[in-house]
Amino acid sequence: MLCPFCKHDKNSVVDSRATSGAIRRRRECSNCSRRFTTYEYVEKVPLTVVKRDETREAFAREKLLNGIMTACKKRPISRNAIDEIVNDIENTLMNGDSQEVSYEKIGNLVMDALSSLDAVAYVRFASVYREFKEVDEFLDQVKNLKD
Repeated sequence: MLCPFCKHDKNSVVDSRATSGAIRRRRECSNCSRRFTTYEYVEKVPLTVVKRDETREAFAREKLLNGIMTACKKRPISRNAIDEIVNDIENTLMNGDSQEVSYEKIGNLVMDALSSLDAVAYVRFASVYREFKEVDEFLDQVKNLKD
């Protein structure tokens, strides 16, 4: 780390504190004895979602949250439960091996979470995610849920 005042490369850490999302370090230059502050951040690699049409876009937590909230509308599901699902899915994706994730993987994770939480929310989400064209497809999904 170069001193911003004299450009000397020898300094010592006087104080270190964790702040929201960063580590704040107070440093003292061994050459000019002036103090300065540095911040260290963990570099997060953004996730990219590969959509149905093979286009790519940045992962948006808000889109995931809105989709789940729409499926859970007027159901006895707390906001905390929905936030927990979103957090679990986001953590699963971030801890994965790849920086690119398919829409199918995200959809399957949501359906797995909703199937154990609320059957109606599950079927609502599945009907949009799977793009049911016929009533029979919808009925098959409900039958699979019952089994």
